[in-house]
Amino acid sequence: MLDDFINQFWPSTVDGLALGAIYALLALGYTMVYGVLRLINFAHADIFMVGTFAALWTVRSLNVSAVGGVALIGVVALMAVVGGAVAGGGAMLLEVAAYRPLRKRGASRLAALISAIGASIFIQQLMGTVIIHRVFGTSKEGGKLDVNEHFKKLSDVVDVGPILIRNDQLIVFLGAVLMMVALDQFVNRTKLGRGIRSTAQDPETAVLMGVNIDRVVQVTFLVGGVMAGVAAALYFLRFESTNYFVGFLLGIKAFTAAVLGGIGNIRGALVGGFTLGLLEMYGSSFFGSQWRDVVAFSVLILVLMFRPTGILGESLQQARA
Repeated sequence: MLDDFINQFWPSTVDGLALGAIYALLALGYTMVYGVLRLINFAHADIFMVGTFAALWTVRSLNVSAVGGVALIGVVALMAVVGGAVAGGGAMLLEVAAYRPLRKRGASRLAALISAIGASIFIQQLMGTVIIHRVFGTSKEGGKLDVNEHFKKLSDVVDVGPILIRNDQLIVFLGAVLMMVALDQFVNRTKLGRGIRSTAQDPETAVLMGVNIDRVVQVTFLVGGVMAGVAAALYFLRFESTNYFVGFLLGIKAFTAAVLGGIGNIRGALVGGFTLGLLEMYGSSFFGSQWRDVVAFSVLILVLMFRPTGILGESLQQARA
């Protein structure tokens, strides 16, 4: 086992960072909504799933195959735009339909949590029984959907000793980091970002200071949805397939990343995502690929037991520009 771990250390590190980047982007949606509403939005993973189908539709509409270099970056950018728009719009609709009525009535957090679970199941089954059949011409029982042929042309962009990085891995990593930097600057430098932080810190005082809570909450869902849509595009670039339940396991792992970094902490989501991705791949190389999910959920249990505030521990409401 140790020999396998040593031999696979650098490939596992590269794969772990690429996978962790996707986890981190998806975790941002969980952490932002929790920071503002103290709500675990379990339907967020299904918003991601919708984004993967938007990415699939984009690739099929372009009818591209075996593209590389600048052309591949352009295709991924278009997938990210379409995925972000669809997922962001879906997240805003989810907030209006599932959460805002409960918030207006002063419902308990338990009621909102149950609503989140119901919305998750609804979106998943809607995609599985209606959208897949109508748009993509297949049945729910058809399993995963993928492109008719590989749309990306793989090439090695870094080859230094034991370190070998493919073009898709580099695009996933750099794309995720750019989105995270943009979000961090948005939250800390803009007027809407200050509104999000003030609402997270003290919503009653924020209202007295002229902050529109409904607008802040909707922007929070929109931004989280856009991040999920971009994560979906990067996921599709990496795996070139999707299905109507793809968000279930990935969503739990992204939630684990958010908890690991510090739930409600934007930069913590970045740290947690990359850490979880690395731990998964290292665990796979040491124990075997069948232990990959076990490693991820063991991390969640250990963090909740011994470090429930996460690695960084600072929440969104405590952040300062």
